Amino acid sequence: MANFMDFASLLALEGKPPTAAQFEVDFAVKHLKGTAQLRLDDEVIEDNEEKLTKIRYTPLGVGVGIVPFNYPFFLGIGKMGPAVLAGNAFIWKPSPYTPNTALKLVELAAKIFPPGVVQALSGEEDLGPWLTAHPDIRKISFTGSTPTGKKVMAACASTLKRVTLELGGNDAAIVCDDVNLDEVVPKVALGCFNNAGQVCVDIKRLFVHEKIYDQFLAKMVEVVKTFKFGGSEDTDGAFFPPVQNAMQFEKVKELFTSIEKEGLKPVIGGEVEAEAGAKKGYYFKPTIIDNPPENSRIVQEEPFGPIVPVVKWVGGEDEVVRMANNTDMGLGASVWSKDLEKAERIARRLEAGSLWINTHQDLAPNVPFGGFKQSGMGHDWGLIGLKGWCNTQSLMTRRSGGMLAPKSRNTGSPPLGQYLSRIPGN
Repeated sequence: MANFMDFASLLALEGKPPTAAQFEVDFAVKHLKGTAQLRLDDEVIEDNEEKLTKIRYTPLGVGVGIVPFNYPFFLGIGKMGPAVLAGNAFIWKPSPYTPNTALKLVELAAKIFPPGVVQALSGEEDLGPWLTAHPDIRKISFTGSTPTGKKVMAACASTLKRVTLELGGNDAAIVCDDVNLDEVVPKVALGCFNNAGQVCVDIKRLFVHEKIYDQFLAKMVEVVKTFKFGGSEDTDGAFFPPVQNAMQFEKVKELFTSIEKEGLKPVIGGEVEAEAGAKKGYYFKPTIIDNPPENSRIVQEEPFGPIVPVVKWVGGEDEVVRMANNTDMGLGASVWSKDLEKAERIARRLEAGSLWINTHQDLAPNVPFGGFKQSGMGHDWGLIGLKGWCNTQSLMTRRSGGMLAPKSRNTGSPPLGQYLSRIPGN
């Protein structure tokens, strides 16, 4: 932890409030320590007098982690730790918007690891295609948008690289009518606006039961009013940053135009922050949309900014499950209820890689993380993620006997030729 504040300061220089920057560094350190506890031992799948069969896991070689701008230190650590633990060399390719912590970490790693084991390559977006095309790189682990992920996968196909893709999310949160609003609303609101909505697994669509909808919405507005947004210059408790860069700012701003065009009703926010220039950042007022239509852009698209739709859930469980699954994405989802049996029943029907009950974004290094549908393929973290950085190899030892033809047995079964003769065309 000797370099804790150095890393936090670098994150702050890239736009995060100091409090949020320190949170990310602390989370990354804990995640790395948890990853170090994982072990990939040989798995014995058969052990008898005749033979011993094992599955073993061997390093791939050189792997690359392509890391986005939203949580640049934590997400990079989440790729580097398992890759190196599995015995690979690792190249960290940071976003051109947030390269500082990657370069600093590799500077420190060079004092610990043999030369070349942990590297960083910082550059513009054209660097990614060079890495995906390189014949000596064995795996690409990419976190980012779905369109870019498809390009990464296509580029890796020519050399048959292993690929892990953690892509966009349009996470649903389902709130049942039996919740304690004082306890649940602050947690849900944080899950919506964490990092100003710039988290793939933030809550992006909120479905609230009609019996509590009005009370929930009113309380959520009051909670969001207490959130303090700010940048690197805000040292007085600001936790929610601005949109990180001009490119993302323009994307979110374009989505904000749909509020007026589609006649949507914001109950708070709905516009660009007036003081954006004075605060030296790309700010939007945190925005909540009251019960937009299911086909509206804000429900169908991932905003990756501080705007969330709250949809009134009318009907039974079948209807809310249908609405939650009505997306091409499937990264995470949560259900909130005092009735844990009901909550799990609903959760098990949701099409998402990570399911939470009475929490959201609850991530851990020993729990695999990946998505359904167009939210990605493969997993980071946990033993499943660690195995993704390995070749799988079977090892069989014959203790007695050998590769001999089986003894003839009169079992009454017809010979193979009779089966083949029944296949049309034979």
